[in-house]
Amino acid sequence: MRGAGWIRGLREAEARQLRSEIDRLERGLIETANSKARCNLHEVAHTLRWQKARLRRLEECLAAMPAGKPASNRS
Repeated sequence: MRGAGWIRGLREAEARQLRSEIDRLERGLIETANSKARCNLHEVAHTLRWQKARLRRLEECLAAMPAGKPASNRS
């Protein structure tokens, strides 16, 4: 059975992935705003807001979780 540390590790990996996706979306938003193809601007902005809200909820969840054991102490 896997414990809280394993679950926390999964959530931390998910948070890292979300931060990367948010960075990509922010760059895309800037590029879309500067280009003539502004039809995607609303969609990119909506996705960015949704991902930021998801990250905020995930970070709140991580803050409430116990730290667990470091991976180096596990056998």
